[in-house]
Amino acid sequence: MTTKTLIFGHRGYPFKFPENSLKGFQYAINHGIDGLEFDVHLTKDNIPVIMHDEKINRTTDGKGLINSYTLQELQQFHMRDGETIPTLKDLLSLAAGKPVHLNLEFKTNKIHYPKIEQIVLDLVKQYDLVYPVIYSSFNLDSLKVAYRIDPSQQYCLLSDHVIKDAKALIIKEHLAGLHLSHYQPLANVDERIWTVDDPTDQKKLLADHVAGIITDNFEQAVRVQHNAVAM
Repeated sequence: MTTKTLIFGHRGYPFKFPENSLKGFQYAINHGIDGLEFDVHLTKDNIPVIMHDEKINRTTDGKGLINSYTLQELQQFHMRDGETIPTLKDLLSLAAGKPVHLNLEFKTNKIHYPKIEQIVLDLVKQYDLVYPVIYSSFNLDSLKVAYRIDPSQQYCLLSDHVIKDAKALIIKEHLAGLHLSHYQPLANVDERIWTVDDPTDQKKLLADHVAGIITDNFEQAVRVQHNAVAM
């Protein structure tokens, strides 16, 4: 069980930088963030890239599904700060050797990319990360596939509703914890709560000793945590 609540940057640091951008990830790492949460899809040529949506429309100057483009074709599109869509390799290179926890979400609840779990797990093993990656997904099937490939990793189910019989589910599906949009009082379960930007809510979760708070504004959350400790 986690003792100190870790603060995770939701899609990096979208309060200051484009979401899921290398600039946001780099700033957060440089400023001592506990962890980074981010989303992974596959391109047409099976390269893992980091973006929340299945389409590039909302966060770049392009249009269409990520998996309708090769990585090279994707590089012609840019985020609002001119940065191209980062690959998982890019972020792993930034994080290697740094004391930062990575929460990698398999974004497979709408499109279950063939072999994404194998491709991602194989890639992550090539990097010297300080902490084991925390893998999460709304798609339980994705976590089951990943567990069959490598049962030694941490797999956490994402959910935006109350999970009934949570302990039984965790045991049955070999889960390391739950990533929820709300707090459920579950003893001895690692809960990471998303996306918590209100300081009052953050204080409550810190008092509940959740494993992690996932937030768009990690610097604010860190200040709240410091003030709570000082009291």
